[in-house]
Amino acid sequence: MFFWLTEFSDGGGFFNLFTYITFRAGGAFATALIFGFIFGRPLIDLLRRKQGKGQPIRDDGPQSHLAKAGTPTMGGILILSALIVSTLLWARLDNPFVWIVLLVTIAFGLIGFADDYAKITKQNTKGVSSRIRMGLGLLIAGLATYAASMFHPAALANQLAFPLFKDLLLNLGIFFVPFGMIVIVGSANAVNLTDGLDGLAIMPVMIAAGAFGIIAYVVGSSAIANDLGVHPVPGTAELLVFSAGIFGAGLGFLWYNAPPAAVFMGDTGSLALGGALGAIAVSTKHEIVLAIVGGLFVLEALSVIIQVLYYKRTKKRVFLMAPIHHHFEKKGWAEPQIVIRFWIISLILAMIGLATLKVR
Repeated sequence: MFFWLTEFSDGGGFFNLFTYITFRAGGAFATALIFGFIFGRPLIDLLRRKQGKGQPIRDDGPQSHLAKAGTPTMGGILILSALIVSTLLWARLDNPFVWIVLLVTIAFGLIGFADDYAKITKQNTKGVSSRIRMGLGLLIAGLATYAASMFHPAALANQLAFPLFKDLLLNLGIFFVPFGMIVIVGSANAVNLTDGLDGLAIMPVMIAAGAFGIIAYVVGSSAIANDLGVHPVPGTAELLVFSAGIFGAGLGFLWYNAPPAAVFMGDTGSLALGGALGAIAVSTKHEIVLAIVGGLFVLEALSVIIQVLYYKRTKKRVFLMAPIHHHFEKKGWAEPQIVIRFWIISLILAMIGLATLKVR
């Protein structure tokens, strides 16, 4: 919205600042952060009054989690509200990629909200049927992937780009949409699985969003992209504003989610943020790089898949408990120890992912 203030610019002066994506990204970050600080406590108080017993705690999980009983969930509402407001204020609203990613985020947030609401009202950890959640997620992801492919350059449409290789493209044809569906839904569910300890998921999401904000800016600038040997996707640079909004909203939420958490983000936040990362990756043609930058989320998801498959086959467990962060809890690691070490791993993986922009 603020971009339209450039109409008052004569090529210089204050209003000319709004032409710069970096300036508007800074504005989105600050807006989301301040929004979180202002509305965080009132929202938490409201959620506590409305939810009563708060989020149900698994009785088969680590015993230390039982002390968290009564903590309200749906804190993702704060993140999404801050993100939506900051994006609408600072991003160019005539950019299709902004709307694709924003609508995916909102849609997955609504799925998560329904799941959180079902858990609270029923006071169990099952929530909405996994088939319903998966079906709706695949539908949303399919529509988003198809829409993104319509705005990709003709030479990149339905193509899969590989990091480290300048000219290597794989034409997926009609299979690009199913591939994009897997990326977006897989990302959403992987972040959801990671959200099991206070502050564990939000910081890696912020780190991944920061990395993909840089990737979006590079890919969206033809001059920079060509200089680095990266396939340019005009228009995606505007996603830096959206990514900055995630970072600001995440910091605002982390203020209240730091151990001991005053509120959990719930599926409302984790599904939305994971879906957002997947949508940005599809939009920028960096789907494979998402598996590197978001490697922690991949590890969490794989630990669950391995555990389930191995148990069905042998009736034995590979990990003491899945996802893998619970395995380390069972081994006696303190929660802050796990969280901070996982943050460090996320940062390292993000640096490796960004390095792929230069190594070609």
